[in-house]
Amino acid sequence: MYDDIANNPLNPRPGVIINHPEGEDVYAGVPKDYTGEAVTAKNFYAVLLGNKTAVTGGSKKVIDSKPNDHIFIYYSDHGGPGVLGMPNLPYLYAADFIKVLQEKHASNTYAKMVIYVEACESGSIFEGLMPADLNIYVTTASNAEESSWGTYCPGMEPSPPSEYITCLGDLYSISWMEDSSEVHDIEPANPDYTSLLKN
Repeated sequence: MYDDIANNPLNPRPGVIINHPEGEDVYAGVPKDYTGEAVTAKNFYAVLLGNKTAVTGGSKKVIDSKPNDHIFIYYSDHGGPGVLGMPNLPYLYAADFIKVLQEKHASNTYAKMVIYVEACESGSIFEGLMPADLNIYVTTASNAEESSWGTYCPGMEPSPPSEYITCLGDLYSISWMEDSSEVHDIEPANPDYTSLLKN
């Protein structure tokens, strides 16, 4: 994560992030291996491929996955036709991302992968480009031509607390997280989600 929200001067609750009008802090205790200038497409690809020598900055942790492992990628940023936002240039481009996914598949270092993308026009990263034989399931907040929408925004019902001048989340992700945790109470099979990350 870029990590520019919790302690931003515009945050009315310094050090705290909420994603629901009545929500509790979702920031405390979150591990942050790559923040600020270390959040780059180059590092994202290196971490996914398990290539520690290609990483610049951050914790140097990479995904040290094996043939039977399952990988989940959650990506949230701005998007446009064929591109996903990245806090530091260059952005993430569809052709480059697909090439990295093909390389990951060829390395035989996962069994299944799920990629969840919260961004406008995020479908454009995969539609007509994603090979069918990579054993990767992709879900995106929008197709190749539509926006992804914020929720819990000022003026909406319910609205964020009165001191907030921004939306608290994105509709696609909030719907998924609330459905998983509050309706179905889904618990991970292996709660040690960091087990694939190696120094």
